[in-house]
Amino acid sequence: FDAPKVEKSKFFEKNKLSPPSGGPITVAVYGFTDKTGQRKYSSSVASLSSAVTQGGEAYLIKALQDVGDQRWFTVVERTGLENLIKERQMIRQMREQYQGREAKQLPPMLFAGVIVEGGIVGYDSNTTTGGAGARFLGIGVQTQYQSDTVTVNLRTVSVGTGEVLTSVTITKTVLSYMDKLGVLRFIATDTKAIEAEVGGSINESINRATNKAIQAAIIETIKQGAIKGHWAFKDVSNPQPIPSN
Repeated sequence: FDAPKVEKSKFFEKNKLSPPSGGPITVAVYGFTDKTGQRKYSSSVASLSSAVTQGGEAYLIKALQDVGDQRWFTVVERTGLENLIKERQMIRQMREQYQGREAKQLPPMLFAGVIVEGGIVGYDSNTTTGGAGARFLGIGVQTQYQSDTVTVNLRTVSVGTGEVLTSVTITKTVLSYMDKLGVLRFIATDTKAIEAEVGGSINESINRATNKAIQAAIIETIKQGAIKGHWAFKDVSNPQPIPSN
C-alpha cells in the first residue's frame, strides 16, 4: 500500500507572487459550500453522494495560508467559531473560579478586515466525450475520453463597508480517459473463438480539480485587488506572478 503523502501546492510553486506591501491581510472564511446540487453520476441506481466535495472551506483556508509563500493572508477561525467561543468561555470561568477576579484574561481575538466567501457554483458532466478505435486481423485498440467541468466563485468583502472588493469565477476541466487492447482469434477450423481484452483508465480527481480552481481563484483575486488599489505588492516593479520554466 502507498504511504500517506503531504499535499503540496505545485500550482503556487509555479505561480509565485510578491508579498503584500503592508504585511499579511487578516481574512475570515465562514464557509465555501457546494451550490451545484449535483449528485455523482450512476447509470443504474440513484446516487445520494454529491458530485463535488462538501468541505470546500478546508481547501480555501489552506490555499489562503499557502499563497505567496504564506505571506499574503492571516486566516482567523470562523467555520468553528461556536466551538472556539465555548472553549474561551470555559477557560475564563475556570480561571475566575480558581484564581478569582484577578485571574489573567485571555488575549482578544483577531478581527478580520476582509471576509472571503463564495462556493462551488457549477459542475457539468460529459461536456466533452469521444473515442476512437481500430481492429486488424482480430487485434484492435480503442481509446475513450470524457471531460467534466467544475466552476468556483470567490469573493472578498470589506467588513468595514460591506463592499464586494473582488469577484472571481474560475472553471477547471476534469479529464478521464480509457485505453483498451483486444484480441479475437478463431481456432478449431474457425468453429471456436478466443477473445481477450486488457485496458486501463485514468480519472482526474474531482477534489484536486476543485482545489486547483480555488488556488487559481485566489491568485486572480490578489491580482484584481492590486489593480483596483485595495492592496499592493511589495515589489511594485513585478506585480505579476512569476511564470514557471
